[in-house]
Amino acid sequence: MSNFEAFILGIIQGLTEFLPISSTGHLYLGRHLFGLDEAGLFLDTMLHVGTLIAVFVVYKGEILQIIKQPFGKLSLLLVIGTLPAVIIGLLFNDLFDTISKTGVTIGWEFLLTGLILWGADGVKSGHKKMEDLSYRDALYIGSFQAAAIFPAVSRSGLTIAAGLFRKLDRETAAFFSFLLSIPAIAGGIVLQFGELYSGQVEAVRFNSLLIATLSSAFFGYLAVVWMINYLKKRSLKIFAIYVWVLGILILTLQLTGIF
Repeated sequence: MSNFEAFILGIIQGLTEFLPISSTGHLYLGRHLFGLDEAGLFLDTMLHVGTLIAVFVVYKGEILQIIKQPFGKLSLLLVIGTLPAVIIGLLFNDLFDTISKTGVTIGWEFLLTGLILWGADGVKSGHKKMEDLSYRDALYIGSFQAAAIFPAVSRSGLTIAAGLFRKLDRETAAFFSFLLSIPAIAGGIVLQFGELYSGQVEAVRFNSLLIATLSSAFFGYLAVVWMINYLKKRSLKIFAIYVWVLGILILTLQLTGIF
């Protein structure tokens, strides 16, 4: 993997982790395009470290609040919102791992993501703010996050959509979605490091890893800030159309044997 390829993969991970278009699906496509299908778990781990850094920077105030009040409402909302993904991940980890490696279903998953985004965008605008968020809302949103274990189903897309279905206002839906990404990304990193410890670590140059991580962090930060502002007044439908086009293209290439 060249430094340029590492930089591009960092951009892909950083942007698509927080735009509602699926980071895992795009990262799979990016690695396939560069012929890096075997680039390895350590690269994926460091790319996720980059996006975790980005969200830490954006939400440093909320993180300090959680540290000061570990049993406060915000902490409990995040715990409840994370539980469905933890349960599904533990029960079906092997299945999802196989699906992620083969990529056979990603075209359909992009189409599903677009359908949910389109439906959520048509919901009448809600008025709930963070202080109005209930534990039931958090569980509902977390259940959507659990479905994003499939590689090309967007975690941010589904959690934002779930927030809109629960009548959160658009800015709050994005805000809680990205805040909920902290335990999700951190948990994924812990699991990946566990797998690295128990298996063989592939050789990846330090420079490439550093570039990939910093690129992911920088563009992840830009994506979070931009997306929160974008959603205040604009539609999710452009993202739905994008993933539909991408899904149809992938399915066509798979049917013709090109991909």
